[in-house]
Amino acid sequence: MDRPVVIGKTCYGQLGGDLRVRAEFVSLNVYEQYNALRLTILNRTDGKVDQLTLPFSAVWGRMPVNNRNFTEGVIPYIWVDRGKPEWYVYKPTKQDMDRLRASCKSYLDVFREPVVPISKRTAKKTKSARKEPSR
Repeated sequence: MDRPVVIGKTCYGQLGGDLRVRAEFVSLNVYEQYNALRLTILNRTDGKVDQLTLPFSAVWGRMPVNNRNFTEGVIPYIWVDRGKPEWYVYKPTKQDMDRLRASCKSYLDVFREPVVPISKRTAKKTKSARKEPSR
């Protein structure tokens, strides 16, 4: 998204034209345990267009940890401990975050205006310039 602005646990940004994006961490089952990212597409003048709730379990699944209390690993989530949000037991790596970004991008791309590559735009102009006027 373009021109992101973060307010609390929510990020707002522009998607293109009149479309905006709201991305926020949400709890699907336990208070102050944020285990999903919710993306909402908003039309600047008409309101909500669509919404996707992306659970971290769908992106990463169960992640292994070196903790004998979690022998089968954990599904990552953010919890609030003494007023401070942080990842619980498993902290996602850069590669994990890249996977989350790619999932979000795939969803947001559905609503973006298609971009015609410069080479195709140039080819279309060249072809139309060569056409002779019909008689």
